[in-house]
Amino acid sequence: MDIKRSQLARLFYGLPGAVSAYHFIWAWTGSAAYRNPSRRIFTIGVTGTKGKTTALELINAILEAAGKRTALLSSLRVKTGEGSERNHTGNSMPGRAYIQHFLGRAVRANCEYALIEVTSQGVAAHRHRFIKWDMGVLTNLHPEHIEAHGSYENYRAAKLSFLRYVLSGGGEVFLNRDDRESGFFFDALSSVPLRYSKDDEFVKGCMPRIEAARHAEGEKAPQGFLLSDFNKEHIAVAAAIGRRLGVDDATIERAILNFGGVPGRMEFVREGGYTGVVDYAHTPDSLEAAYRAVKPKPTPEHPHPRLIALLGAAGGGRDRWKRSAMGAAAARWCDEIILTDEDPYDEDPGEILDEIEKGIREIDPAKAMRVRRVLDRAEAVRAGFSMARAGDVVIGTGKGSEEWIHVRGGGKVPWSERDMFERAIKEKAAHDR
Repeated sequence: MDIKRSQLARLFYGLPGAVSAYHFIWAWTGSAAYRNPSRRIFTIGVTGTKGKTTALELINAILEAAGKRTALLSSLRVKTGEGSERNHTGNSMPGRAYIQHFLGRAVRANCEYALIEVTSQGVAAHRHRFIKWDMGVLTNLHPEHIEAHGSYENYRAAKLSFLRYVLSGGGEVFLNRDDRESGFFFDALSSVPLRYSKDDEFVKGCMPRIEAARHAEGEKAPQGFLLSDFNKEHIAVAAAIGRRLGVDDATIERAILNFGGVPGRMEFVREGGYTGVVDYAHTPDSLEAAYRAVKPKPTPEHPHPRLIALLGAAGGGRDRWKRSAMGAAAARWCDEIILTDEDPYDEDPGEILDEIEKGIREIDPAKAMRVRRVLDRAEAVRAGFSMARAGDVVIGTGKGSEEWIHVRGGGKVPWSERDMFERAIKEKAAHDR
């Protein structure tokens, strides 16, 4: 019986258009079953390569500060009103009518706004369809999921398809003026989109006040949200949407000032003179941005601080092209590099590290000679802090707030990057005392 099922499954997946039709039917069925809930709630979708979760959380913070009741669905969590829980589906944009069910829950909880993370693979599976989107946002676009879509152009087309769908239903689209692909989307869309930028007058005007307020509050100020250039882009779109929805500037500023960041996204861990950073960056561009943001600067007390990177890449055939480029990014910005597991799946972990190391060697052969390879990620974290000196920064990328390391045969190893960083940095500080 199992053999027959397997044969039928292969036959089904081999039929042209069968998989697309399957997902389309699920999208339509979910909308009908839950009585089109998006028509009864203001729905905002955020897509892009990087920053979707942070942008959503900032928008949510601004709306909550304005007294609005919100629901949120992202790779990190599922929230309806006061209730919030981790997203355990393993998918940022779950299928099989999950989104319609979420919207129905939001309506029943009397939420006024639903904020949803929109992925290219979710769009390819029609999960954005039969939803009335009131606003759609593109944060940025960089090469990602190339194997899944067949080409970068197909990946970009999936993002464009979502934005066109928003416009076709009467919604508004926001484009990031600072992104290199914004011109393509601006020209490709039938309606003129709204644009935002970290150089918007409102953002440039409020940032000095927010920075001054944080400095004045010292340790009482939220420490988990870095006011870097890429986060200023997220602030810009959240502020633009807030203002478009009638939230006053003072409320927006207060929400940004009190925003504590997102777990696993530029999350800082400090003890004594040591600093650790946990971040989800997993593309060459996002690595460059993360390394640039946390690269320690010399001070009289620490004249030669170092950036120590823990770096891996996902296996399972996922975007193999980017591994050497990620290694090159680390070579350009990091003083010491430890290569380790991220999610090897069924690939040989050593071969994944070979491909990353190739990129390091092409940029800096001398640095490549110093690279350490520690496959066990827990041991790699300890190794990073054991070699750290006061003033150094240890950054781990690729895992963020993920709860598992995916290994061979579908196995999953429980994991918390932040917990491991906290343990290792405390051990280091205690050793020094």
